[in-house]
Amino acid sequence: MAHRLLFPTPVYEASLSTDRNFENFRAELEAACRMLAAEDAAGRAWCRSNGYGGYTSYASLDDLPTRASVFGELKRKLDRHAAGFAQDLAFELGGRLKLDSLWVNILKPGAAHSGHIHPHSVLSGTVYVATPPGASGLKLEDPRLPLMMAAPPRRADAPEAARPFVYLTPQPGTVFMWESWLRHEVPANRARAERISVSFNYAWR
Repeated sequence: MAHRLLFPTPVYEASLSTDRNFENFRAELEAACRMLAAEDAAGRAWCRSNGYGGYTSYASLDDLPTRASVFGELKRKLDRHAAGFAQDLAFELGGRLKLDSLWVNILKPGAAHSGHIHPHSVLSGTVYVATPPGASGLKLEDPRLPLMMAAPPRRADAPEAARPFVYLTPQPGTVFMWESWLRHEVPANRARAERISVSFNYAWR
């Protein structure tokens, strides 16, 4: 009897921690993230008005790769990973996969980011800069979930590929990437310190 696995949901995982001089790069990236949080008054105002528990540059800054050299270096690293993931996905891109946006996230203890997708993008992801003990990871949702009106619950020992939600735990330097239609969220940060990450979108244009 044949058992085919059709329409998979690939999630890309890699790490920058093996790159040369990673710890220096990570420290410089963290310093740049904190600098933005201190200087970006428009971003802080957006966070206050939208109930974001910490700081994000998502709605205020769209030039990070040219604003600080460390973000430019991060872009070059991510470009290589995005190109490899797109190849694995068998995308026919014609060389038109471009970084569309790059933004900083600093989550305070107790803060979260509710479930969402990234419309108008092809690939989305996050690279993790600071993940103190207890820091929240990434929660991914089975994209078929809204269609499972009469489906029974899964067993507690169900394999990862059969679960309705999958939780990924990052370390500093971890890169997670997925197709932008995949719904995801950040559960409450249970660390006693801030969780710092840089998220991104790639578009086909």
